[in-house]
Amino acid sequence: MSNSANSLRTVSIIGTGTYLPEKTVTNRDLEKIVDTNDEWIYSRTGMRERRLARDDQATSDLAAAAAQAALADAGIGADEVDLLIVATLSPDMFFPSTACFVQEQIGAKNAYCYDLGAACSGSLYALETAKNQIACGAVNTALVIGAEKMSTFIDWKDRNTCVLFGDGAGAIVLRATGAERGVMKSVFGSDGSLAPLLWTPGGGSRNPMSHDMLNRNEQYLKMEGREVYKHAVTQMTKSVVEVLEANDLCAEDIKLFIPHQANARIIDAIGKRLDVQERMFLNVEKYANTSAAALPIAVDEAAKSGQIAKGDLILLVAFGGGFTWGANIVEWTK
Repeated sequence: MSNSANSLRTVSIIGTGTYLPEKTVTNRDLEKIVDTNDEWIYSRTGMRERRLARDDQATSDLAAAAAQAALADAGIGADEVDLLIVATLSPDMFFPSTACFVQEQIGAKNAYCYDLGAACSGSLYALETAKNQIACGAVNTALVIGAEKMSTFIDWKDRNTCVLFGDGAGAIVLRATGAERGVMKSVFGSDGSLAPLLWTPGGGSRNPMSHDMLNRNEQYLKMEGREVYKHAVTQMTKSVVEVLEANDLCAEDIKLFIPHQANARIIDAIGKRLDVQERMFLNVEKYANTSAAALPIAVDEAAKSGQIAKGDLILLVAFGGGFTWGANIVEWTK
């Protein structure tokens, strides 16, 4: 196949699915375990509740349930999947890839599988990776999953972080179609110099597991909230502008803007800067920040609730630890 742009196949989303654990933890529930209250949490984050997985559920279990829902929505079997990517920062274990566990659970025996780590931007990065594999003809059908069990590495004594996150998974099925545009051009960026503003400093090769590391609570997520807020608003706003320019579009062409669901104040600030507040999708009140799972969950919910229809253009934008960020535009073809 030629490498020219004209030879690339158009890639579309043909199915979406979500899995959210049954257990709901409200802000009132958190008042019982940490020094906080419902008003403090909601006024700063827009969050009312979040879902927490059972102790016997791993990230792969959440991912597999979302994957099965997405495959059913697409009307295809797991054996038709050629590529399976799991975006996560809470894998089942260091290795093998969580994607391999998902493959086994859902019976995607013909897929090759791997994980992708870009924190909260992970599912957007995975979507672009899968799109390019399909577009060039390397595979025909891809399954992209964002899945997180954030509750396993949150310090439940730290009110500044434990109130922010939830567990869940979302999945997207991609395939080459005859659509005019499908998944369109994307923009991405990273800045590793800012990593200490949002990271988990312990447990890896730089700071291995040890009694001292555990005593310092370095196995838990650490975040400088105000600094992260500023960078998130700046980079996501910039990404929206850049991706619109890259696709020769303007904000008025977009039916729905779907941002990473980190914080309602971040989303509101971006909406105001772009003057698109009324078209910003928001579900952070119900699920909190589910990291790499947030975007696919939001896309699935927007589709199932009738907020987008065939032919609409949606814009996805994300920001996460690394720092990583990016945006893309999708023509909805379902």
